[in-house]
Amino acid sequence: MSGPFLRDYEIGEEIGRGRFGVVRRCRSAATGEEFALKSIEKCLLADAVDRECAEREAKVHHLAASGNPHAVQIHAAYEDEAWVHLVVELLDGPDLCDRIAARGGTPFAEPEAAALVASLAEAVAACHRGGVAHRDVKPDNVLFDARGRLKLADFGSAECFVGDGGDRVPMKGIVGTPWYVAPEVVAGKAYGEKVDVWSLGVVMYMLLAGGLPPFYGETAAETFEAVSRANLRFPPRVFRSVSPAAKDLLRRMLCKDVSRRFSADQGIHGLQVEE
Repeated sequence: MSGPFLRDYEIGEEIGRGRFGVVRRCRSAATGEEFALKSIEKCLLADAVDRECAEREAKVHHLAASGNPHAVQIHAAYEDEAWVHLVVELLDGPDLCDRIAARGGTPFAEPEAAALVASLAEAVAACHRGGVAHRDVKPDNVLFDARGRLKLADFGSAECFVGDGGDRVPMKGIVGTPWYVAPEVVAGKAYGEKVDVWSLGVVMYMLLAGGLPPFYGETAAETFEAVSRANLRFPPRVFRSVSPAAKDLLRRMLCKDVSRRFSADQGIHGLQVEE
C-alpha cells in the first residue's frame, strides 16, 4: 500500500470481498473517525472495461455523491502501482439483499416497498442530474445508515454520460448483473442512463414478489435471453394483493422501448402518486 495512505489511516478487519478486491474498516489517524476502505487489485482487472471503470471510479463517485444524500459518500482516494484505494462512508447494517433474504420469501408491504424504491429513485435521479449512470443498481448495492436512511453504494461500474461540453455521450459495454441489466445493454447497443430505471424496476418487482426477479434463467445466458424478451408477468399467486397502480408503474419502468420507459424523476412522481 502507498506510503501517504498508511500515514493517514489505520487499517482494520475485512468486512467484504468482491471480484477485484476487498473492503476493510479503517480509521483516520487524525480524527479517529471510522470509514470503509475499498481496495481494488489492478492485476485482477481482466479487460479494458474493468480497467476503465477502476481508473475513473473515484472521479465518478465524487460526481454522483455530491449533494446526493442517498449515495454513499467518498472521502479520499489513493493509488499505487498495484492497488486503487477508496475511503468511503462506513455503513454497518444489513444491505437490502440481506433484508429481502431475511423475510424468507414474504413480500414487502406495498407502502414499505414504495418508500424504499422512492428513496432509491431519488438516489438514481440525483446521479443522473450529475451526469452519472450507476449501471449496477441492485439490492446488494443498497445500504442503510444508522438512522435507517437508504444509501446507494459501489460506483465501480458507473460512467459519465455527459461530456465536458455538456453534450450527451452514449455508453457501451455489458456492465452490471444479469438479473438487473436492461435489454439494450444485453443487445450490445449504445445506451443511456435509463438502464438504471430498468434496474430500479427489477428491485421494486423483487420487493413486491418476495425476492422473485421478473426475468431469470438457470444460467447467465438464459437470464440475458429472458431480459431480451422482456415478457413482464405478474403471477396472480404472488401479485394478488399488489395494486393496479404499482403494476402500471412497474410496466413503465420495465419497458423495453427506452423512449417510453420512465426517467428516474418520473419514477419518483409515480411512486408519490401511488403512495
